[in-house]
Amino acid sequence: MSTPARKRLMRDFKRLQQDPPAGISGAPQDNSIMLWNAVIFGPDDTPWDGGTFKLTLQFTEDYPNKPPTVRFVSRMFHPNIYADGSICLDILQNQWSPIYDVAAILTSIQVFDSFLP
Repeated sequence: MSTPARKRLMRDFKRLQQDPPAGISGAPQDNSIMLWNAVIFGPDDTPWDGGTFKLTLQFTEDYPNKPPTVRFVSRMFHPNIYADGSICLDILQNQWSPIYDVAAILTSIQVFDSFLP
């Protein structure tokens, strides 16, 4: 079944494969385009430099009109990352826009202000 959300996620995946941002990778799980695994490498010259951080992104049929649910699978000690791995980031909540794609989401998480010391 091809829905607008699934078509958009396929486009996001193709773009992420063709032009991946530095220090970021992501792909749908084998059995579902709606659930992705991603990896973010810690930014240089930060306490997370050299770190490899795994995340999941859960999309709904409302994507891109609604943001995915993003959680760190890797344990993170950070004031804006909760014990359950959920992230307090404005673009994943009240500042969401359908122009954001998976690459933009992951890049924002990698560099968001409070990720830095």
